[in-house]
Amino acid sequence: MIHINSNFLQLKPSYLFTEIVNRTRAYEQSHPESKVLRLGVGDVRGPLVPVVIEALHGAVDDLATVERFHGYGLEEGPQWLRQRVADFDYAPLGITLQADEVFISDGAGSDLGNLTDILDLGNRVAITDPVYPAYFDTNIMAGRTIDLLPCTPENDFCPALPEQTPDLIYLCSPNNPTGTAMTRSQLKMWVDFAREVHALIIFDGAYEAFIQSADVPHSIYEIDGAQECAIEVRSFSKTAGFTGVRCGYTVVPHALFGYSNTGERVELNPLWHRRVCTKYNGTSYIAERAGEAVLTDEGRRQNMERIAEYHHNADIIRSGLQQIGMQVYGGIDSPYIWTRTPGGMSSWQYFDHLLQTAQVVCTPGVGFGSQGEGFVRFSAFGLTSVAEQAIQRLQNSITL
Repeated sequence: MIHINSNFLQLKPSYLFTEIVNRTRAYEQSHPESKVLRLGVGDVRGPLVPVVIEALHGAVDDLATVERFHGYGLEEGPQWLRQRVADFDYAPLGITLQADEVFISDGAGSDLGNLTDILDLGNRVAITDPVYPAYFDTNIMAGRTIDLLPCTPENDFCPALPEQTPDLIYLCSPNNPTGTAMTRSQLKMWVDFAREVHALIIFDGAYEAFIQSADVPHSIYEIDGAQECAIEVRSFSKTAGFTGVRCGYTVVPHALFGYSNTGERVELNPLWHRRVCTKYNGTSYIAERAGEAVLTDEGRRQNMERIAEYHHNADIIRSGLQQIGMQVYGGIDSPYIWTRTPGGMSSWQYFDHLLQTAQVVCTPGVGFGSQGEGFVRFSAFGLTSVAEQAIQRLQNSITL
């Protein structure tokens, strides 16, 4: 008799974004004349920038010849791309990384869950609330004990240190969903704490390219001692529009150590390398070449032009909501705007209200955790014209 992993039964029956899609689809089917504007799911708009398109075509051309054909690659990624990450993304920040501390992946979402494979099931986990669902769900699937750390307007969305000593801590800055970002002193507090209690931080830096504030670090490794306590995960999805291309990377410094059940001190980098080589066949050569193009001066210039458009959209949404008296957070160092629902509505009530009265889709905050109840998230990804139309509709239909 086959037995299931009963931890899956502890999960909510429907994934947040699946429910959003289902409710939106049902509305559109019953109102075929409507034109729904989507400010919910954080998917980027195309097209990919020219330098990336050129690299993709070049990689395809490589595969069309015997001389330049690429079959199986290294599961951890090619040396040339791993070194490019270290030299282009980290060296300018004053951070020294070795190429073999960088692991190329198919995006941050996969690694954020897969990293727990190298960690004991008995580890106690501290996760902020509200939070990107993957952190919570993957640890529920594994059966770990989770402590939730409230992130609210009252603590500026930077949680207090946990009362119970954690073994594993998840941090995301700039944050999804609140759109806020940790200052250098706030992040230093967590690094110092993790080093003191010998905890590991998994730091999600997927939105690093959106940082504008001078006091917000672009990497956790800008904080002294972070290479001794933190793994950093990044993605090209939001930085360069790779949601459909799939490429990112994870940094596991050699200075990171954990302990075996017998008390042996063990380096984490080789463990992650072993896991990757066993359970992952490597990122596609085509996506790797596209990622290489992102990590160039021209690639950065072109992609930052696109990010500037998203910042402009965020300004439109943020200021438009403020003009009608809504409490608004985020949207400065992030493409997300987090706002309290009006009139005491629940998150899903306000979602339905906006869909039915303004034909605008947002993301219910409660889908990110209990502390998200009474909030919704708006995404600045998309066309400026859509952001402008959506705000106009909200201003015409909202009931405060």
